[in-house]
Amino acid sequence: MRADEVFHEVVVATRRAFPPMPDQIVIDRDGILQVVTPSITTGQLNEVVHADLGDRDDAAIEAAIDAAIAQYRSRGLKFRWRVGPLETPADLGARLERRGLTPSRMIGVARSTATPIPLHHDPGIEIARVDAANIDTYSDAMAAGWGIDLGPLRDAHRTIVAERRWPQAMYLAVVDGVPAATAAYVALARSAYLVGGVVLPPYRRRGLYRALVHTRLAHARDAGLPLATSHAREDTSAPILADLGFESVCRLAMYLG
Repeated sequence: MRADEVFHEVVVATRRAFPPMPDQIVIDRDGILQVVTPSITTGQLNEVVHADLGDRDDAAIEAAIDAAIAQYRSRGLKFRWRVGPLETPADLGARLERRGLTPSRMIGVARSTATPIPLHHDPGIEIARVDAANIDTYSDAMAAGWGIDLGPLRDAHRTIVAERRWPQAMYLAVVDGVPAATAAYVALARSAYLVGGVVLPPYRRRGLYRALVHTRLAHARDAGLPLATSHAREDTSAPILADLGFESVCRLAMYLG
């Protein structure tokens, strides 16, 4: 895949990689794409995904930013605002910080799925594909790993499994019978977007994260997807993915409100 195609998969194709929810509102107008999910108050599925505001005067830019933020604050929702290399104006991040949003630095990364990741497999690790039978266990483990409210997360995952319309493959890693880590990927047209990877603290440094990346790459390859991408946190998952052959494509920031 050419460099411009890889960039597109990392930056553009991932914009709509959010599962549809019954109460979800998708707003795509006036240069802003955002998703609002009123039933989830803790930040998930509430995001300004893209903003291209650079062709208007300063007052109009400020008004557009305030209107987008109001979609969440008026409902009492935590939210995120993604700022990558195609967002405008150039000082968008600074404008968000002035409104009290906190940046989390990210790196957009990509890797071919063709070459497998070598595994030093702990015999006590088992990785299972998530379905209706273990979806609640998966949700419990993810909520514990991220330190977020379980109820809305469980409802979202149950919807994904029940609807069967959203191309998201989810995986649960178990160590000696105990749920220890979760991960998923969204199957896009040409790539697998890796999301949701978290290892519970007592089970870190045992190769679980590596094993879950290996599993997702293998599944994506078998599904005919030649590329895997992710938006990795600069100080946590990005160094691990770099060690697993992922290359940096661009820098991003997720502003948390």
